[in-house]
Amino acid sequence: MDYQVAEEDIWAYQEYLVSEEHGKGTVEKYLRDIRSFFVWASGRMVGKRLAAAWKEHLVMEGYSTSTVNSMLSALNSFLEFMGWTQCRVKLLRIQRTPFRKQERDLQQKEYERLKRAAGRKGKERLTLLMETICGTGIRVSEVRYITVEAARGRKAEIFLKGKVRVILLPDKLCQKLLRYAKRLGISEGEIFVTRSGKGLSRQYIWQEMKKLCKDAHVEASKVYPHNLRHLFAKLFYRVSRDIVKLADVLGHSSVETTRIYLMDTGAEHARWLEQMGVV
Repeated sequence: MDYQVAEEDIWAYQEYLVSEEHGKGTVEKYLRDIRSFFVWASGRMVGKRLAAAWKEHLVMEGYSTSTVNSMLSALNSFLEFMGWTQCRVKLLRIQRTPFRKQERDLQQKEYERLKRAAGRKGKERLTLLMETICGTGIRVSEVRYITVEAARGRKAEIFLKGKVRVILLPDKLCQKLLRYAKRLGISEGEIFVTRSGKGLSRQYIWQEMKKLCKDAHVEASKVYPHNLRHLFAKLFYRVSRDIVKLADVLGHSSVETTRIYLMDTGAEHARWLEQMGVV
């Protein structure tokens, strides 16, 4: 059976996502993907066949497998909300790769060069922000939980997706945060804010980090906030060798997700093969 969708259905779905306490970025992303589907559909009735055709269209357009699956997940979520579960389509199967792409693997020495570049440019806030993300493993959307109160208590309580987790803050980081806050006259609440007191947006942080690439001699493909979280994961695991603990710190519900963060570029694997001496 095929169905007709009205604009108010999409607005109702938006309200549903908000009521389910999805993050702002998630809501915007889902709505963007759903609207992309309906623009492509050009007023045609929605059914299993049309959804499958959109899946094929995305593949033919050259979208990556992960992008196609994320867009299909948004559509399936909307179809389920409407009660049209029989119209949902299967995601593309992904064969897991054991290695991380070289051009996206941020090394600790490159992270240090980024900090020095930020320092030379007089970007104290950006330097401290990068240290905070890389020193705690928080998501860029969780920066708002780094408050004066959290720095004083040496821990931050993060609320996301209906879950609460506690992040311990290193003493040295707390000292830097409190000194910075005091200098700017921030006595309570969020530390990383604009002059008007608003939290820093994901896009702003991303853009500011990109501006460091040339001066730091680091490939732009490696420089974005989430890669600092990946670097934290690698360094934490190198010290602890406890992937379960790491999953808790990162807020992952599955250790399989954490494994992705620990992928290397294959260079170490290649060294092991050479050391085997069987060729």
